Amino acid sequence: MREPIRGIGVGTGSAAGPVARMAPAPVLPAPRPVTEPAAEAAAVRAALAAVVTDLHERAARAHGPGSEVLTAQAMMAADPVLADRAAALAEQGTDGAHALTTAFDGFRAALVRAGGYFAERAADLDDLRDRAVAHVLGLPVPGPPDPGHPYVLVADDLAPADTALLDPERVLALVTVRGGPTSHTAILAKALGLPAVVGCAAAAELEDGLPVLVHGADGVIEPDPSPETVERAAARERRRRERVAGFQGPGRTADGHPVSLLVNIGAPHELAGAAAADAEGVGLFRTEFLFLDRTEAPGLAEQAIAYRQVFAAFAGRRVVVRTLDAGADKPLPFVTCADEQNPALGVHGLRTADRDPQLLETQLAAIAEAAAESTAQVWVMAPMVSVPGEAAAFAARVRAHGLPMAGAMIEVPAAALRTDRLAEVCDFFSIGTNDLAQYTFAADRMLGALAGLLDPWQPALLTLVATAARSAVTHGRPIGVCGEAAADPALALVLVGLGITSLSAAPAALPEVRAALAGHTLAECRALAELALLADDAADARHKVRSRIGGA
Repeated sequence: MREPIRGIGVGTGSAAGPVARMAPAPVLPAPRPVTEPAAEAAAVRAALAAVVTDLHERAARAHGPGSEVLTAQAMMAADPVLADRAAALAEQGTDGAHALTTAFDGFRAALVRAGGYFAERAADLDDLRDRAVAHVLGLPVPGPPDPGHPYVLVADDLAPADTALLDPERVLALVTVRGGPTSHTAILAKALGLPAVVGCAAAAELEDGLPVLVHGADGVIEPDPSPETVERAAARERRRRERVAGFQGPGRTADGHPVSLLVNIGAPHELAGAAAADAEGVGLFRTEFLFLDRTEAPGLAEQAIAYRQVFAAFAGRRVVVRTLDAGADKPLPFVTCADEQNPALGVHGLRTADRDPQLLETQLAAIAEAAAESTAQVWVMAPMVSVPGEAAAFAARVRAHGLPMAGAMIEVPAAALRTDRLAEVCDFFSIGTNDLAQYTFAADRMLGALAGLLDPWQPALLTLVATAARSAVTHGRPIGVCGEAAADPALALVLVGLGITSLSAAPAALPEVRAALAGHTLAECRALAELALLADDAADARHKVRSRIGGA
């Protein structure tokens, strides 16, 4: 048996099966002379058109989020600027494969420079490039394997077109060499409830057919495990599923301490599944989908329609709306500056309201109009709050629109350290652990090389969470966590022990979190929190807590 290898764990549970690797991307041949530039340009356009057609056909066969993702990719491949740029290179004497590669790489560089979410989407462009190059070279298009039996999918990275049609009955687990906790692979794994390990460089050495055991919670892959090891893991998995199935309803600890379990939503296609989940409401309603890919902001009426749909789906339940979080990894031409040297530390989130006050006013008016017609409990919070003055001004604007609950996201250390002062003007708080980790450790959360620093088990990050929670509880203010940390059942126990009152995650993550809470008293959660706070690093914190609860 080989030594285990490690990456970033995503989701929960374990799965064992043979490795099946993604078909490789086409190898770019040496440049060749072009004798008919016009024909070469036509071939380039035909290759892009073929990619668009293929993606639309895949979208028609997919359902729900998969269809939406593939349609979005088709739109990217159909960008006329991309086609014109590649065709122009071909007309200047560059062969089709290199013309396409150069054009795509230019677009890719722009996404990487933008950082954050857009840098993570660079993998999508890589996939489109490989598909277009394969078409122009007459080679097979890269894609998922079909070995004819259940398998563990191993890839350098996964693009939406690769994953949208994956059959969860065949795919047992996902493993990627690249990617981070917010990569497409991580999102898909949580949505499907599959164990996954991302950002695992050593996975590049896993060969086709090799049996592996993947532990999603720990980020560990055991190559060539013994039959006894596989059986023990399978038995644990069966017990886990049986335990999880036994709990429904509101979240609470074993001794009855309530912990609200909520869902995150950020796109229309997520609404039906989220509303059907066994959740007490929405802990994070991301409103950016209304504003992205536009040259001007949506008007009040258009926004109100979208908000009504969400509020109606969660009638009688809480819906926490985050106002527009533009800037940084979500630049918008009508509100953000393109010339900021460091967008992640620039004008984004609530800060954009100083640049365009009417943008926030219109959004608040639309939320208030939709809320007035609904029985949903509508709470509104601002992203990227740093100082008490910002929070006070935002809360005043929210209340001026007749909305009773005004809150703030805790995403920067300054806000965590002064939550006591923020609590004087805010009604509630929500901690975004992804961004809070990024700003605490001065590490880009999309950069795989720094994934260790961004681990939500980092004691320094948990110390800031504890500081904020203590201040909120002292002032009687609810405080939740809506980042990736809330989806980890063991870490959820720690967060509750630190004083967190609600947890918001993907719907598929909630049953496991609910079961974990039901199996531990509040005192036990507090003891686990103390273990994590006193740990040397993230790995030590995770190990100590999971050893105590029997999950190691």
